[in-house]
Amino acid sequence: MPRVFSRKVHRLVRRGRRLAVGAAGVALAGQLTLAAGVVAVDAVRKRRDHVDRDAPVQEPVSTTVEGSRVTTYTYGRYLYDDMIAAIDEAEDYVYLASYIWKADDVGRAFKEAVVRAADRGVLVCLVVDGFANLVVPREFLRFPDGVHMLRFPVLRTALPIIDVRASGRDHRKILVVDGRVGFVGGYNIGSLYATSWRDTHVRVEGPSVWELQNAFADFWNRHKGARRPRLLDSGTVDWKTSIRAARNEPSRVVYPVRALYLDAMDRAVHSIWITQGYFIPDREILHGLLTAATRGVDVRVVLPEASNHVLADVVAQSYYETLLEGGVRIFLYQDVMVHAKTMTVDGRWATIGTANIDRLSMQGNYEINLEIVDEDQAAHMEDIFRADLERCEELTLETWAQRGVGTRVVERVLQPLQVLL
Repeated sequence: MPRVFSRKVHRLVRRGRRLAVGAAGVALAGQLTLAAGVVAVDAVRKRRDHVDRDAPVQEPVSTTVEGSRVTTYTYGRYLYDDMIAAIDEAEDYVYLASYIWKADDVGRAFKEAVVRAADRGVLVCLVVDGFANLVVPREFLRFPDGVHMLRFPVLRTALPIIDVRASGRDHRKILVVDGRVGFVGGYNIGSLYATSWRDTHVRVEGPSVWELQNAFADFWNRHKGARRPRLLDSGTVDWKTSIRAARNEPSRVVYPVRALYLDAMDRAVHSIWITQGYFIPDREILHGLLTAATRGVDVRVVLPEASNHVLADVVAQSYYETLLEGGVRIFLYQDVMVHAKTMTVDGRWATIGTANIDRLSMQGNYEINLEIVDEDQAAHMEDIFRADLERCEELTLETWAQRGVGTRVVERVLQPLQVLL
């Protein structure tokens, strides 16, 4: 009797598993179908309502941080002009990494600049992400033999979703020239970003350039293969510096950018001002922001009213009510895409870099953010934030509570997709 009973139990367990797997499959299929529908509707809307709008034109501003000069850019054309000028002045080496490198006027200008550098004997090492540039003609990303090119592979494992260490994209945007000047921030390379996106990038001159040079060299030497040259790994004597790079490296299971954000939120006394292109906070970051707001910190987040990734927008919106109820103020940037990845705390601390506050950046991609502890730089970042607020509309809890039932359903159904965004 016990044996018969045991067989019945096993059959019920197997049946339950099959039903659970089937239900999960149906739910996933439903989510993906809804996601595809949302993307399709958004594409039609953008084609119908598209109007070319220019990002605000702001001159770059420089500060001095512990012996290094830091110049902050919020207008792409000025940034690209200075990056190309730096490449044209290169005498020893050019290290350039870009997540996206478009085959347009700006992209060709950068290509011509690095080829000119190689022609005069400069060591040129380039990194682009294979997945992000799938739509870029392969011929455009072919360079003469004098240019060393690393196209980061689209797939590095048979199980890219399961093996996070092997699935992260190279989302960094770095330029280092001769160890004397370095650039990092949110700007990819392309004409769209030159005038139509609001982003943030910095140029560093002086001892702190090592932070960017070391980040590029470490990545290159780890992934270069046998045919590309090995780059010098110099080390540094500067330990106590006001500018440090935090580098997410999935292959090493190292994610300091997330820790950088969490630590700064925990220390905040007066203000936390965040600007993000894509904002999908995980449980700990959400808790950090709400806890800070509860103790009286002025927590504000600037986001695009409509980004270029509608699914990221929908999933982000599923957190709005919790944030607003917890005292976090949300400001929606109007008319153009804001793509910056910055935060300032208490007018003393700032971060500028490539990492979004979402799962892909915090736990998946290769990213780099500079942490800058300096009152002058933080004050300038706060000035930028205030200027951005003038182009925003604040989202209130009362307004958000009036959204339709259909919108709420879409948010709830698609929220689990945050693990993919």
